[in-house]
Order: sequence, then structure tokens, then C-alpha cells
Amino acid sequence: MITVWNEFRHERNDDKIKKIYPNGIHNVISEFLKKENIHVTTAVLDDEDHGLSDEILKNTDVLIWWGHIAHDEVDDAIVEKVYDRVLQGMGLIVLHSAHYSKIFKRLMGTSCDLKWRDDGEQERIWVIDPTHPIAQGLGEGFDIKQEEMYGEHFDIPIPDELIFISWFQGGEVFRSGCTYRRGKGKIFYFRPGHEAFPTFYQKEVQQIILNAVKWACPNE
Repeated sequence: MITVWNEFRHERNDDKIKKIYPNGIHNVISEFLKKENIHVTTAVLDDEDHGLSDEILKNTDVLIWWGHIAHDEVDDAIVEKVYDRVLQGMGLIVLHSAHYSKIFKRLMGTSCDLKWRDDGEQERIWVIDPTHPIAQGLGEGFDIKQEEMYGEHFDIPIPDELIFISWFQGGEVFRSGCTYRRGKGKIFYFRPGHEAFPTFYQKEVQQIILNAVKWACPNE
């Protein structure tokens, strides 16, 4: 089972963002995964236990995480449960501003700070490891017309594998597709996905998330 977790705050409190994701980012991701006959459930911050009960976590093969303005509201006890499940073999896909989530920082052991600029610039994502399963079906790279800029230095450990690098109109570059292994679990950080732009509707972004889900699933 794949669990898609989202704060679900911007989409309820900002009319502009609500027009882009009326049912939440989590449901857009859930819908395109379901088209691939994948068993998907969703969870949001304001659910009981943030929607991540012991039973849900036990049955989750891959957890997809999107957060931004309410990282501090995530209960530390839930973070530790997610951390333990990753070590046991659950996959984790961390999207965009979830670089600053408690769980990603806990797993990385660093600040996960970066430079950013929200000007809606064009982003070019270059595939630098075309042999990796997460890069399958993409070619040399693709463009996102408008995105929030993330720039180096990105305070993360050296990735086990670096799959994508982003370039922005302002000249910045960013390590935008990184994998890690912690315990038995696989982790993938993917940069795009600012809430003010329809990034999660783009076919290449969806393909990467789908590929990452397949890659991060624990081996039986």
C-alpha cells in the first residue's frame, strides 16, 4: 500500500492555491497512482495521529510526504514511528518543501537548509543518471514552466545516488533528485512541487513519482 501524506493547509486557506488543487495535492498524486492499479490511501496533518496510525504505518510500503508551513505541528512521536518504519524497510518519498520536514531532517542528520526564491521561474531538470529506474521514460530532461527556485548549498549528506540536477533562469543549480538508504529503507528526495503552481499535473513529474514508488517498495 502507498500512503500519500500532505499538510493540506494551503489548499484550504488560500483561494489561489485551492483553484489549482481543489481536493489537495495528496489527492492529485493519489489519483494518478491509482490509474496504475496501485493501492493508495491518503492522510493529512489534521487527521487523528496525522492519519499515520500504527496500523496504517505497518501496512504502508511507501510513504509520500509533502509539507511546508506546519512542519512544527507534526508530533515528534509520529516522526519517530515513521523513522523506525523506514529503518525496517518502508520506502519514503520526500517532495519539494518537505526537505525541511522533521522526518527528512531526522533521517539526514543535517539542517537541510537551502536557498530559495519564489518568482515562478522556468526550471530545467536534467537527467544525469539515465540508467536509474527513477529516470526511466524521461530522455535527457524536461522543463517546468513555473516553479519556486531552490539553490545550493543544500545542506544534505552526499547522496547515495544523484539522478537529477535542476537549472533555473536566475542561474542557480540544485541537486533535485537524490536517493539514500537508511537501514532497510529507501529514500528519494524530489525537488519540484511548489503549491502555487500545477507541477503535480505534469506528466514527467508524475512519471518520476511513479518510478520512485516502484523503486522504493521494499523487497520481499
